[in-house]
Amino acid sequence: MNKQTEPLNIPTYNDVIVAHERIAPYVHKTPVMTSTAIDRMSDATLFFKLESLQKAGAFKVRGASNAVFGLTEEQAKNGVATHSSGNHALSLSYAAGRRGIPCHVVMPRTAPEAKKQAVKGYGGVITECEPSTSSREEVFAEVERETGAEFVHPYNDPRVIAGQGTCSRELVDQVEGLDAVIAPIGGGGMISGTCLTLSNIAPHIDIYAAEPEQADDAFRSLRAGHIIADDAPVTIADGLKVPLKELTWHFVSNHVKDILTVSEQEIVEAMKILWVRMKQIIEPSCAVTLAAILKNQEVFSGKRVGVIITGGNVDIDKLPWYQS
Repeated sequence: MNKQTEPLNIPTYNDVIVAHERIAPYVHKTPVMTSTAIDRMSDATLFFKLESLQKAGAFKVRGASNAVFGLTEEQAKNGVATHSSGNHALSLSYAAGRRGIPCHVVMPRTAPEAKKQAVKGYGGVITECEPSTSSREEVFAEVERETGAEFVHPYNDPRVIAGQGTCSRELVDQVEGLDAVIAPIGGGGMISGTCLTLSNIAPHIDIYAAEPEQADDAFRSLRAGHIIADDAPVTIADGLKVPLKELTWHFVSNHVKDILTVSEQEIVEAMKILWVRMKQIIEPSCAVTLAAILKNQEVFSGKRVGVIITGGNVDIDKLPWYQS
């Protein structure tokens, strides 16, 4: 059967429930924090779900752990493999290490050094590629052939999406009366998990995504009605450079109310605000959410908004406000 005509393996909310139980021993139930100062800036009441304080420093450990610990012994015998700019790579390495199986990851040579070191620290084996989607996929195909490892896609994988859906499941238990939830969008794994959960247990909550202007393929895809994929966008938000795929597009196109884009400077300013006002070390890829709220106050004014802060694996030797 032609790949384009194969039916999508769409996860269900029951998969999220199963994932929540499966990954509980390996992940944190992350805290939700508020800031009166940031509420004043935004004219909204914001609830920050701090996945930056998650195991491995990012939400991606949820999906990675669900995939790894859901494998049969036969599937796991050669370990797991993936391609990632960083957070999925280190999260999969973390999960594989806890199961005691190898993890092979293909990473762009330009990925933050902090993320590369974290992968190695968790026992992952890195093969570098050029910073483009095409190079990433070509190099990965070779690694997959050589290792025979089980491929766990960073986001276009029902096991990963179900795992990411556990984040918003926690959020609605932690905060009552949310009007909206906003998360960053790159490949769409977190936003898909958010859509999967909220469309089932809180369909009244509006779902927004935030994206860099310099990597706005999801924004353009939503308006065009089909996937538009950029190969090698350039943005400070290194975790948001990858394009949507068929499975994540299903959720985005059916459940996301809007995608809001922000400039590089707006990302840096929002990152500063979160560092200074909330004393939280967060990476540029998750600062896009606050940047989008501050830029679009008319959308969020007076509302109770869940803000998913997706990761804290920043290279402290290359903070963006120190760059020329």
